[in-house]
Amino acid sequence: MKKTLLILSLFFLFVVTITGHGFAATQVQDSTGTDDLVFTEVGSAQDSAVNNMVKDTVKKDAIAQSATVDHAQDKSATAVLSDEADHKKTLWQTFIAGLVGGFLAFLMPCIFPMVPLTISYFTKRAGSKNKGIGQAIIYGLSIIVIYVAFGLLITVLFGSAGLNALSSSGLFNFFFFILLVVFAISFFGAFEITLPSSFVNKIDNKADNSKGLGGIFFMAASLALVSFSCTGPIIGTLLVDASSKGELLAPAVGMFGFSLALALPFTLSAIFPGFLSSMPKSGGWLNSVKVCLGFLELALALKFLSAADLVWHWEWFDREVFLVVWIVIFFLMGIYLLGKLKFSHDSDLPYVSVPRLFLAILSFSFAIYMVPGLWGAPVSVLSGLAPPMNTQDFILNGNGSSQSKVDTEFPSKVKYDDVFKKPIGFTPFFDLEEGLAYAKKVNKPVMIDFTGWACVNCRKMEDKVWIDAEVGRVINEYVLIQLYVDERKIKMPKEKVHYSEILRTTTDDLGKWNGDFQATKYGSNSQPFYVLAGHDLIPLVKPQGAIFDAKEYAAYLRSGLDKFKQAEKPNE
Repeated sequence: MKKTLLILSLFFLFVVTITGHGFAATQVQDSTGTDDLVFTEVGSAQDSAVNNMVKDTVKKDAIAQSATVDHAQDKSATAVLSDEADHKKTLWQTFIAGLVGGFLAFLMPCIFPMVPLTISYFTKRAGSKNKGIGQAIIYGLSIIVIYVAFGLLITVLFGSAGLNALSSSGLFNFFFFILLVVFAISFFGAFEITLPSSFVNKIDNKADNSKGLGGIFFMAASLALVSFSCTGPIIGTLLVDASSKGELLAPAVGMFGFSLALALPFTLSAIFPGFLSSMPKSGGWLNSVKVCLGFLELALALKFLSAADLVWHWEWFDREVFLVVWIVIFFLMGIYLLGKLKFSHDSDLPYVSVPRLFLAILSFSFAIYMVPGLWGAPVSVLSGLAPPMNTQDFILNGNGSSQSKVDTEFPSKVKYDDVFKKPIGFTPFFDLEEGLAYAKKVNKPVMIDFTGWACVNCRKMEDKVWIDAEVGRVINEYVLIQLYVDERKIKMPKEKVHYSEILRTTTDDLGKWNGDFQATKYGSNSQPFYVLAGHDLIPLVKPQGAIFDAKEYAAYLRSGLDKFKQAEKPNE
């Protein structure tokens, strides 16, 4: 019982990882890194985005231009250092997600029963225990090499720019949705995803005929191919999640964590025979783990459908629809764990074990926890995964920020407000030039929010942090300007279209124009990215990414206000 409970606890850890953090991806910035950026000097000929927009500012500040440039370059360097720290966090999160996925793959029916046979084969082939251990270690290392090489192949094929395009593309988000649904159906037992038998047989024959290190390597390759029907959906999900972060090395790091977790049990079983005997026996519970993963795959797929809906402006897959489907999925998973729902490959369940009962309770509890979200409750666990709060059709109670005082001089209609939806409780501008003009009129600093339709952490900040009453109050002391970097339908006028040396493309749409402006002016291409600036667009304090602590974020916002007030009264 203890062994079964341990395994099911590991499974529940995976449930928490998926639902709470989206494969542990939502605690860090959605960024692509700055390795590919070719920064241009602020105010230079390449910085046409800035030149076209703030000509009057440049003229007023002509005397202090050199100091301004130096100041902006310092801020850009600081932003790059901040981005690098965030990238390291992202890679660690990806590694952990891969590690959890690898342990779950080990519990699949295609792999778990093979452990005793594999270890026995090494022992007989080597002729002695020590040689058997050595060959098992080489076998584990071969598994790691194979999967890491596969992750590196994804990196080489797409590159950081390509991975960033995946994360913000409606087409690829919809493709990922379809892919994960197919994986879920496979886990439910409708069919198996297998590789061509001729290719698998060739690798298997080489494993039998080759001797030495080559034979062991082909044995590991044979394991990877034969078990693809079980591991394929998990690998695919990990690669989809890693690619959607836009990190260059994320696929390889994720595959390293996956392969390490997959290889460890084989190696440990050879080194410590007692480890093998302590493992639970194969049985119907293996298929139960597989089916539960199918439910989780189906739930995660909806995140990518939501991103496609936002990017393409369908406006039908709103927050309520998302929550209803998630509630049904986790309710059905609870019923399945109790044995009341049965799939084709499931064994008869004569009784409900205690671990299954507790997991069913957790699944039902999570489903009920989401119900208040249908009436506007934050459901903070899903912040960033679910569609943003501003897609909610009905909100029973407002939040603290929605009651913040709005300037009476604020225009009744702003540019692009027919395309973008305002965050609950705020009145942003969506055009930099219009927002800057209003800031000068009311003599307020600007808060530039570089965001995106498919940006997970942007939504999480709005739905979890911005709803804090103090945060909302301080934000409304600024002129909020939200600049979407993945908006493709709004085309730019001819006078603002230029070739971006950073994006390596023409800024013919609003998203590319905003992205070029962010990277050129502030040395960053990650979102969310908050710039607290004066009317000259020079940062008052260091620009920041996502800060999920409301008090820390409010303090950051207040520091920008203090700097602006000091600049207004330099002699005091």
